[in-house]
Amino acid sequence: MLRRNFLQVSAGLSVALAQSGTPAAKAAQSAAESAAAGGAARWDRILVVIELKGANDGLNTVIPFADPHYAPLRGPLAIAPERIVQLTPRVGLHPALKGLAESWQGRDLAIVQGIGYPYPNRSHFRSIEIWDTASASSQTLTEGWIAQAFDGMKRPAGRAIDAVVVDTNALPATGGDLHTIVMQDAESFIQQARALRDGNAPPPANPALAHVMKVRGEIHAASLGLAERMRGAPAPAHAFATDPFSHQLALATRILLAKVPVVAIKVALGGFDTHARQLEIHDRLLAQLGDGLAMFRSNLIAAGLWQDVLVMTYSEFGRRVKPNASGGTDHGAAAPHFVMGGAVKGGLHGAYPSLADLQDGDLKHTVDFRDVYATVARRWWGLEETFGRRNPTMIDFLA
Repeated sequence: MLRRNFLQVSAGLSVALAQSGTPAAKAAQSAAESAAAGGAARWDRILVVIELKGANDGLNTVIPFADPHYAPLRGPLAIAPERIVQLTPRVGLHPALKGLAESWQGRDLAIVQGIGYPYPNRSHFRSIEIWDTASASSQTLTEGWIAQAFDGMKRPAGRAIDAVVVDTNALPATGGDLHTIVMQDAESFIQQARALRDGNAPPPANPALAHVMKVRGEIHAASLGLAERMRGAPAPAHAFATDPFSHQLALATRILLAKVPVVAIKVALGGFDTHARQLEIHDRLLAQLGDGLAMFRSNLIAAGLWQDVLVMTYSEFGRRVKPNASGGTDHGAAAPHFVMGGAVKGGLHGAYPSLADLQDGDLKHTVDFRDVYATVARRWWGLEETFGRRNPTMIDFLA
């Protein structure tokens, strides 16, 4: 039986849920509930996950400008040192990310360098699945990593929605007993939620179907409650820009200002598959990323919520070190990623991969992405999920 299912509640409003009545699931739930009873799980802390779709070029995002190998290897794609937003004497940000300078100076921006995994896969579809499910490159899993972290945990009373996905890829928050709503537009969601009506049909005899229908009813009720919360939410202190990514961040902000009790919100910025004309495309995308995150941070600080929110970027892989003949870069391996929030220890974490020691023309990873996830699970949510790592290394980016 498939453990992952999507239940269509209404047009444009869907819920990701799982059938969790198997003996293994019940055993896992019993063990997890024992852990939760000790007060470990922090359901009050929210993770905002940002997927950089298409594979962001990390080497021109966090730039080792003082490395003598950088400019010769990058050729026409090299960013001139005088344009770079310098963070340290050796590393700086792409100039389009100047919006993140205030966060860096405020010590609530961490950069985890060299994230990847052994035997990297360069297929967009397979590699993002690896990241979304915290699997090894030779392993196929069906549950998202956030769902794995909370699998079987006893949900606090009075809450039925655990995560909201504002883009189209819900896999990180799909599976187990996690209740995830996919919502791209607030007004449409509110209208659709108010249109939902509970049916009067008797419960089906099939236990699996009965479970699905029960969860469907819970989500209907929760959707109505979420819609009412969002209708009454205060407006953000600062207006977002009008690009699609800022629209997603504005929706995430609205959910947070409405005090919707969720553990995760997922947004995405697409277009990073820069096989050609990378300089202009990457500049535009990073400006949207940096300016959008700066505005998101300002609004949450103004609302007194920045301490309760952790922001983290991820992407399926980085790009090749050397440019191609079309002024772009092809699929690579390791890359840096951003972690932001009021509880973040700002600075550089992990070692920047050596440009003098490449693997098949790619950067070698120095941090396993599952260690990043395990750090979030343990130090942000108080959960002991290791994502298949025997002894995961905790990365010191959280206070």
